[in-house]
Order: sequence, then C-alpha cells, then structure tokens
Amino acid sequence: MFSTKLKKEKVHDESIWSCSWGQLKITKEKEPREEDENEEQADRESPVQEEEILEFVVSGGLDDTVKVWQYNDSVSGDNALKLRNSWDGHYLGVVSVDVSTEGTMIAASCMDSTIKLWEVTNGKKFCTIDAGPVDVWTVAFSPDSKHVISGSHSGKIHMYKIDGSLEQTLDTRGKFTLSIAYSPDGKYIASGANDGIINIFDVATSKLVHTLEGHAMPIRSLTFSPDSQFLLTASDDGHMKLYDVSHANVVGTMSGHASWVLSVDFSPDNKHFVSGSADRTVKLWELQDRQCLHTFAEHEDQVWGVKFSPDGKKIVSVSEDRSIFIYECNFPEPEPEPPAEEPATDILDMYN
Repeated sequence: MFSTKLKKEKVHDESIWSCSWGQLKITKEKEPREEDENEEQADRESPVQEEEILEFVVSGGLDDTVKVWQYNDSVSGDNALKLRNSWDGHYLGVVSVDVSTEGTMIAASCMDSTIKLWEVTNGKKFCTIDAGPVDVWTVAFSPDSKHVISGSHSGKIHMYKIDGSLEQTLDTRGKFTLSIAYSPDGKYIASGANDGIINIFDVATSKLVHTLEGHAMPIRSLTFSPDSQFLLTASDDGHMKLYDVSHANVVGTMSGHASWVLSVDFSPDNKHFVSGSADRTVKLWELQDRQCLHTFAEHEDQVWGVKFSPDGKKIVSVSEDRSIFIYECNFPEPEPEPPAEEPATDILDMYN
C-alpha cells in the first residue's frame, strides 16, 4: 500500500530545505508514418502531433542552487530521478521553491532577498525580483500563475506580477513570516509567523479577515485543501491544526511527531495529507478521521520539505541529510455503503 520507491543521496552540497513537484504537457511533432503508395502526398507529409508528459521534482538547497530532476516512473532505483537543470546565482541559501499550476514556471526565494523565476521548457531564467533589504523566506505562485507572493522578516506579504513588478503589499502587522500559501480557488492568502500567529487575507479586498492563535510556537508550513475549505498548519510545538477557512474554527489537532513539524501538504484527492518533521519521519494522514496511516523513517536527519505529486500517488521528501526520497502511496478505496433496504410492499412482509 505504502512503500519507498526511490532514494537519491548527496544531491546537494548542503542541506535541502525545500521541494516541489510539477507536471508539464509538451506537444511535439513526430515523423509521420510511411503510408501506402496510394496515399495522397499531402496526407503523407502532414505533421503528426504527440503529447509528452514531463514529470519533475524541484529541490532548493543551502548550497545556493535550485535543481530540477526529471522523474520517470517506469525506471527503477535512483535512475528514475535524472538531473535536468542546476541553477545557481542565489547567495546565502535557497529556502523556498514552487512550481506554477501548469508546470511551466519555477520560482525560488533566497535569504539574499531575491526571488528568481525560470521557464521549465528551456531552463532559462526570465525574471529576478529584488524583494528589499530583508530575507525572502517563502514564495508561492497564485493559482492562475499570474503572480508570485512572498513573505519575509518584515512580516509583510508582497504580491508581484510575473514580470517582477510589485502589485500590492499585505501587512500582517506581525513578526517574521515563515510560511505562506495561496488557496486553490484564488480567494485567500494565508501566512504563518514565528510567533505562532496565522493570518488569512481576502485577495479581492486585500483585507485581513482572520487572525488565528492556535499555536504557541513558529508556523513552519501551511497549506490549503484542494477545495479551499480547510487550512492545515504545522508548528514547532509538534502539532498540526486543521482550520475551517470560512469560520476560522479549529476542527482538528493532530499529534504524533516527536519534534517540530516542518512541512505539510495536501493530497490532490482532498482526503489525505502528509507531514515532515525534525524527528526524521514522514507521516501520511487521513483527513476525515485525522489518523496517521503510515510512517516513513528513511531520512537520517530532519525532514524540511514534503510534497505530493500532481496525481497524488507519490510523495517527495527532502532533508538536512542532503537526500531525496520518493514514496508510493496507494490509498485504500473506501468500502461501499450497503444498499438501502427496499420498503415492504406486501402487508404480510411488514410482519415477517
């Protein structure tokens, strides 16, 4: 049901603090098949289109590099993950990476106060954003891939267009923003601070709509559910909390890790989520019952990043130990409900 599919060691020169997973559809022209001699010349020479799915993992390390790894599910062992691009140019360490919804762009933020954007198809950097004199700790694409948002030491959230121009700034009136997330429906932006405060903004009005105080220690990671109804948070207090976004109510508190919870991510099926911790483990959880389904204890040091694949069947994790793991997740199908009994139609059946 759950298994470790791949282990790739020493993929960065220093700790790996962030990861993401993308999928890109690439349309190519292939040589047409040889047709019968009676086939018309126009038909023989017309280009044939074929669609190729490029699946890839992105990792960001304290060695100042962003690496893109092409993933091939049909290959066994660590050969399934092949280095496609390695980009430098950052200084002081890459702490956050993200992939746009269509899989066409990659964003990375660094403690050198910059955000860099690359195109996946050609591997070229097309934008560098100078975010100011303070560290840029987190970065995320908007669902429509027209903007990137970032949080920093200043406690403010900046929204940039893809061309690098600043569109708006959201003020949390708080402390260092460690984590940030955009709701899939595009309506909300959530941020987590090092004082345990969570802020949720309405994107359309730029107003702060909720301030949540469920944690007492830094919020290392947060993520919205695919249907945008829930917000999952991870903290140094060792707990995860699940909030109802509309009403800002805590609907669940999950414990189980023995140390800081450093990263969380929802499965695309909207029924499961994953967590990575300083206790060196990766845990899979069921949303409905808030129960841990499985624990992976493969890493030799704290797990900084976890991410589901776009199809929800795999998970990638990265760690202080400089390794990448990929796990297979075949979640059990829910048992079908028994058919409802048909009402009695005969007067005698009512007494049997």
